[in-house]
Amino acid sequence: MIAIAQTMHFANALSLQSGASLRDYHLAYETYGTLNADKSNAVLICHALNASHHVAGVYEGQEKSEGWWDNMIGPGKPVDTNHFFVIGVNNLGSCFGSTGPMHIHPDTGKVYGADFPVVTVEDWVNAQALLLDALGIDQLAAVMGGSLGGMQALSWTLQHPDRVRHAVVVASAPNLTAENIAFNEVARRAIVTDPDFHEGHFYATT
Repeated sequence: MIAIAQTMHFANALSLQSGASLRDYHLAYETYGTLNADKSNAVLICHALNASHHVAGVYEGQEKSEGWWDNMIGPGKPVDTNHFFVIGVNNLGSCFGSTGPMHIHPDTGKVYGADFPVVTVEDWVNAQALLLDALGIDQLAAVMGGSLGGMQALSWTLQHPDRVRHAVVVASAPNLTAENIAFNEVARRAIVTDPDFHEGHFYATT
């Protein structure tokens, strides 16, 4: 199955949970299979922290470029693209294609860097919903994800319950334990204390 990366631009501002907003942003995404006539067979795959919109298939001419859930998604696989239209979306703030700290701030003309706004699971879900609107999909047959992707799937059921018929949540939870938070803080400290971090403005120094 050949994967083709796509991008959709959104000019209108997306209001974020922090009170900030993001405008003139784009979302990278891929689709697999065919959307049926009544658009009832769409399945949204939400990625975890270190993954992207490249969920399945391979890029033409690139060996070993399988998507991160290629064993699950494709013709004859558990999420069968002979029956389902599968969508993978790269979350805002990622480094894999959607608008994030490496991109240009439309108001300053400079790379966002540390000025990129804080984004949450709820913000990602709202951005995904806008992409579905643009694709003409009112309701999902299912939303699926593991770990942080599972948190997004759970959030879909709370934020847009009428737009989801099923949610498949793998190895996830509605919140983090104190242990999770502590491990994440260790990882954050390793990043921010790196002398090349430059308080988050490292793109401006390269």
